[in-house]
Amino acid sequence: MAAKTSSSLLFSRLLSLEFILGVGLTAIICLAVLFSGLLFPDGGEKIDLMARLTPPFTNMSHIFGTDPLGRDVLARVVTGGKISLLVGFVSVAGAVVFGVLMGLIAGYYRGFWDMVVMRFADVQLALPFILLAITFIAIVGGGLMNTIILLIVSQWVQYARLVRGSVLALREREFILSARAIGVRDWRIIFQHLLPNLLGPVIVLMTLNVANNILLESSLTFLGLGVDPTIPSWGGMLADGRTYLQTAWWVSVFPGLAILLTVLGLNLLGDWLRDSLDPTGRTSR
Repeated sequence: MAAKTSSSLLFSRLLSLEFILGVGLTAIICLAVLFSGLLFPDGGEKIDLMARLTPPFTNMSHIFGTDPLGRDVLARVVTGGKISLLVGFVSVAGAVVFGVLMGLIAGYYRGFWDMVVMRFADVQLALPFILLAITFIAIVGGGLMNTIILLIVSQWVQYARLVRGSVLALREREFILSARAIGVRDWRIIFQHLLPNLLGPVIVLMTLNVANNILLESSLTFLGLGVDPTIPSWGGMLADGRTYLQTAWWVSVFPGLAILLTVLGLNLLGDWLRDSLDPTGRTSR
């Protein structure tokens, strides 16, 4: 009976609006970006000055219109998504690996390691992100790789604190004490017993942070602190089109919509995961 109730609850969550919209938007955008090379072989870099600033939906060859150099806006939006999604996913992956490892060490061993990791985390949390970004870019410079490193450095603390708190609650549980009593090595306890019990909240935070990092990358690139402006990205397209908002609104609006829909899809997916992985069994909103 309990298994049937659990299955029906999962099925109802799969049919929820959050799941359908979240997965649908995320899948469509990711697939379009993944196959952008097939859809737009020129990568949106073909210049046609005769067709510059063509309004959207007036020419089937340029559905979203063209920019000041006559480049197809739709092709550039889809191609530019590669950079934004790459930064979002890779930076989150790096922050998860480093942050989870630091949280496991701090929570399990406590004492000196806990003090070092948490004091370093406290210092970093006291720094505003924009101040950290400006300082980091001023020292090492901008670019794709440096933007990813900056986001990793700024966000590993979230995972470390989340994991540390969970480990402190689990380390005195019976199954951990039993493993210690029979002489199981620390690394096996950490990675085989503790880590699997922490994946739920970590996965939810990952999903939400991918969306947040896409916004941060776009903001940094818009301000000239992120990805090289010669590389197509959503933030760079917003920066390029800001001077044409009154005469050619589509140059900025469509990259902005791409960011909006991507972040919306990922946030909806994150909310659905949070509800589904809730140990109290709370139903989706």
